[in-house]
Amino acid sequence: MKKVLIAYFSTSGKTEEMAEYIAEGVRFNGLQAIVKAITEINKSEDIVRYEGFILGSPTVSLEIPNPVKTFLDTLKEVYLEGKLAGAFGPYSHDVSYQRNSHTPFLILNILQNQNKMIQFDLGAFSIKENIVGTREGIKACQDYGRIFGQKVGS
Repeated sequence: MKKVLIAYFSTSGKTEEMAEYIAEGVRFNGLQAIVKAITEINKSEDIVRYEGFILGSPTVSLEIPNPVKTFLDTLKEVYLEGKLAGAFGPYSHDVSYQRNSHTPFLILNILQNQNKMIQFDLGAFSIKENIVGTREGIKACQDYGRIFGQKVGS
């Protein structure tokens, strides 16, 4: 059975909540979805065992939070070339900011450029923090995971 790792860093619990909904979407395709906080990943080499990797983080002052930066640094030496990568996260700031300044967009670019991973067709996924637990937010997260899972499963 193909496996997808959904790793996240969460400050308010919203990124973790999104990770669980995305995992549900991945599982709709019969794939195994493992959800872990980045602090639970002891060896970055463990990521190699997965066919797909989705990393979640909130956008904090339009910066990647330091724990996520550190985690991404540990991935520099890990061979992930050709694996499918996605990124997601909530934001609470004004929506007038450009989408490419959100942390998930920045993370996905790093995974593509640093690790030569294949950027998921839908790109980075971010939604307003207060939408996450709503019917609309849950469905959006599940759809992201479902489409990611279809791509990994094909």
